[in-house]
Amino acid sequence: MDSAQSDLATPARHVSPEEAEVLRKMKTQLLARARLLDQIRSCEHPRYREMMEKALADLEKSLAQLH
Repeated sequence: MDSAQSDLATPARHVSPEEAEVLRKMKTQLLARARLLDQIRSCEHPRYREMMEKALADLEKSLAQLH
């Protein structure tokens, strides 16, 4: 109960539309990264694994630019 009251006492930080878009892109890319990592772990075909590793590298570059 106390934590619920403290959450209500702390005003929510308003973000600009641009900040919201960056956060949305970042969340989307982080989910895609997690999915790629799972696929890479379970992949047995070398060419497919190589393709996914390149996609992961591109995705990580994109994420770095968002920071």
